[in-house]
Amino acid sequence: MARLCNYATMVSVAELVGHGSLALAGVHLPQPTAGIRWVATSELADPSPFLEGGEVLLTTGLEMRQWRSQWKSYVARLVARQVVALGFATGLTHRAVPAGLIAACRTQGLNVFEVPRATTFVAISHTLASMKESESEHAARRSLEAQRQLTQAALRQDDPAALVTRLADIVDGAAALVGPDGVEPRGPARTELDVSLVASEVDRLRPQGLRAATSVQTGAATLVVQPVGLTGPPVGHLAVYIPHPVTDRERTAIATAVSLLGLAAQTRLERRDADRRLRARALELLVEADARTATIVLEARGERGVALPKHVVIARATGPDHALSDALEAVENAVPLAALVREELWLAVTPGAIDHHLAKVAERGLLVGVGGPETIDDARRSWTNAGHALTSATSAAPVVRWERLVNEGALAVIDGERAAAFAASFLARLSDEELVRTLSSFLHHHGSRLKVADELGIHRNTVGNRIAQIETALGRSLDDPQVRVNAWIALQVASNSATTSSASACSTPRAARTG
Repeated sequence: MARLCNYATMVSVAELVGHGSLALAGVHLPQPTAGIRWVATSELADPSPFLEGGEVLLTTGLEMRQWRSQWKSYVARLVARQVVALGFATGLTHRAVPAGLIAACRTQGLNVFEVPRATTFVAISHTLASMKESESEHAARRSLEAQRQLTQAALRQDDPAALVTRLADIVDGAAALVGPDGVEPRGPARTELDVSLVASEVDRLRPQGLRAATSVQTGAATLVVQPVGLTGPPVGHLAVYIPHPVTDRERTAIATAVSLLGLAAQTRLERRDADRRLRARALELLVEADARTATIVLEARGERGVALPKHVVIARATGPDHALSDALEAVENAVPLAALVREELWLAVTPGAIDHHLAKVAERGLLVGVGGPETIDDARRSWTNAGHALTSATSAAPVVRWERLVNEGALAVIDGERAAAFAASFLARLSDEELVRTLSSFLHHHGSRLKVADELGIHRNTVGNRIAQIETALGRSLDDPQVRVNAWIALQVASNSATTSSASACSTPRAARTG
């Protein structure tokens, strides 16, 4: 048995049979596009143990002169071994291709062609080798052309859509890019691309990083999904749908597209990081009251004639690193002055636009403090007050505005635990509850003893005695404004604490009675 070595490029049965120099005649070609891997010759009644699949088997039928019913099992063995065609020589043992062989090939779908007496098996082998070599050279040229087209598409526009569209045309199928720079399905077969299958494959591959890719067979078609990126986690995934068996040229084109998309993405990331550094520095300058230099830094991004707004509101957000990064990506295209600075996300926007951007930040699970509107030269005041508001933000109230705290009074900006400790210590010096009630009334009526007496229903002299006791206990005069402020804060905190305790007690279910 002789064999022709396998070449990377396939030649179809129809192309071999149709080669003019061989004068082969197709007898029955139900699968003319089947690719030929090998040429083998054998006169054995059962050559299948010596075949690997994908061969054209050539025979003169020397051992088959008396065959009648044996052709059916002979063809069945060849089909089971995935032989792509049988070349039967005439003019030696047989004057024509046996009718029984033709019938078996028709029944079982095997290609069969006639080899005339003048054509040698060696000539067929040499011709196929030459065809494969020529096809390989042609495929190499087409691969180079595809690479050239993809490279031009990548260079022509700073947009992955041009490259994805070019790739879809090259494979005569469809292509899409999944990720932040996503591109919707493009190409002549874009409606055949199963978007849900692509999404599930991307979800499966994403945790595996840049090392994982997949190829999914759907009938005769193939879906290829490959990660895009040079370092770190993938910046996206390229999905390519090929409605026919994948060729080497198409594999090379996909690999080239992945490399070009990764390089372009890396370039965009580097530009983005440089841009973010400039915006971060501009924000720092802004809160340092140097709006002029901040403008110069912003112009270094390549935008001439940058004009800062006359009034700004600054917001500051904290949270996990990934949430801060997600929030920045959500707002940075619309907010020129947004950046990660000192482990916080800072935004400086016009007062009318702040609410729209805060919604995108808060939905990432961040805590946000918002300063009040200030002129651009007084931006630091807004930044400082945003920090004060941020300290009052909680998971229950993630966004806190400084203006709201101002409206709620001084207690809104005092630490609750420290305030409670202060109130307990301050009022502990007043051992009598009547003294506490008198102090509260005294502050409420701005020091009017007559109004205190009327409210409490006691004599004015009694009020005077109690005030004297309070001042003795505190060691300070109530005419001192600082003492009055301290007393008011202590009483307010104590009152709020009592209200909270009462509400908690009311909301606690009573134990069920037994007996």
